[in-house]
Amino acid sequence: MKPFRLAITILLGALLVAATVGFTSGNRSSSISASTAASSLQNTFVDVFHRVSPSVVQIQTPAGLGSGIVFDAKGDIVTNDHVVTGYTTFSVTTSTGRKLSAKLVGEFPQDDLAVINVSGENLEPATFADSSKLKVGDIAMAIGNPLGLASSVTEGIVSALDRTESEGNGTTLPNAIQTSAAINPGNSGGALVDIDARVIGIPTLGATDPELGSTAAGIGFAIPSNIVTSIASQIVKYGHVVNSHRAYLGIQVGDTGGSGVYVAAVSAGGPAAKAGLAVGDVITAVAGQATPTTDTLGTVLAGFAPGKTVSVAVTKQSGAKATLSITLGEYPSGTTG
Repeated sequence: MKPFRLAITILLGALLVAATVGFTSGNRSSSISASTAASSLQNTFVDVFHRVSPSVVQIQTPAGLGSGIVFDAKGDIVTNDHVVTGYTTFSVTTSTGRKLSAKLVGEFPQDDLAVINVSGENLEPATFADSSKLKVGDIAMAIGNPLGLASSVTEGIVSALDRTESEGNGTTLPNAIQTSAAINPGNSGGALVDIDARVIGIPTLGATDPELGSTAAGIGFAIPSNIVTSIASQIVKYGHVVNSHRAYLGIQVGDTGGSGVYVAAVSAGGPAAKAGLAVGDVITAVAGQATPTTDTLGTVLAGFAPGKTVSVAVTKQSGAKATLSITLGEYPSGTTG
């Protein structure tokens, strides 16, 4: 019996040793694997930055600094309209520190996009991705010049897709990309890129905490690359946008302090004029959605495509209420408002 017990003891001891060795070996293997994966991801981030940063420039106007992306080999640079609005000439600084002069090609404020041009210089165009293929959770890197810190990069993920976001100045961005990559002043007009060094969007604004009045960390928004390439290509070719894919009422508006949107002017022959909307009317709802301010009106309209017929609730100057049926148009060729 003793030899039997001894055999059992030896066998159990051997199993424990084997299990311990196997467990330790497994941990070491997992640790090595994790370290290799982390190193590989780190190297990928470094590679993406070095591939994209030559295509990201700093744009300076008398009002401040912003960023831009080299769009093509002819020196066209796409950026946010709010970076360049009000000016026609600009100072551009490349990632290597070269200072160049640029001029305005065209603007489309409705999508907060503009194109400027640096002629006679060998600038490196960025590669643009198909933003319709983005998925929530995709890695995203923002490259730009936040707070004037040239060629800075932040990293995060695609947090959400198809957001409709108001900039607070009457401009509403449809189909915006939400990202956790930090977006700060100066990032505007720069590049939001994927892990393959392709531009997936243009960082445009950070979310603001309404209680604190400060930027909310980790919540930023970018214009999708498909919109960027469509609008920029038209500006480069025609000097303006001929096919915006945006709904158009054909009015100029003003705020009333939260009780609706005041109609200050009506474009002759436009959708609103054809439906009987008049100067002095106050728009209180579109398609059943309240429009207390110009920003909310822009947000509601951003959800509709040209050709859509919607009900528009108005209050006339007499105080009478009416509901009009308006077939939304598309921004006419060359319009900027």
